[in-house]
Amino acid sequence: MNTTDLSDKYEGSLRYLEPNFRDFGGKTHFSGPVVTLTTFEDNTKIRQAVEGPGNGAVLVVDAGASMSCALFGGNLAVLAEKNNWAGVVINGYVRDSAELCQAQIGIKALGLHPKKSEKRDLGTFDLPVHIGGIVIRPNDWLYADGDGVIVSDKPLEL
Repeated sequence: MNTTDLSDKYEGSLRYLEPNFRDFGGKTHFSGPVVTLTTFEDNTKIRQAVEGPGNGAVLVVDAGASMSCALFGGNLAVLAEKNNWAGVVINGYVRDSAELCQAQIGIKALGLHPKKSEKRDLGTFDLPVHIGGIVIRPNDWLYADGDGVIVSDKPLEL
């Protein structure tokens, strides 16, 4: 489903992520129910999430837009694809761009950074996150493509 068509049909009932998120994954169209995670400069919980079954969900990570390191890279993209995650949206940075574009999942982030994150086992799942100018809650539905990201409190149909 294209975000533009969904936007036209459901105008007034959607939330729109600010358009500063870029595509890095092998899929630019993805959608699914949301799993949220808040963490800062530590990707331990991201790894924990993508090592488990995604069941077609989208992992939305509020990383505080930190520009100090990347939180997601090629190894995690392989795990996310293998475990059936539809995509990952990170309010932060990623690395291994050549590997990310080979992964058949959607990956949106603010940009690239070569430095890896720390491993301190920090992070909290299943809380509302405030990123890109909107609130995203666990079990919302996220729809993403090259035109942007929209969020709804329920699944949408065209």
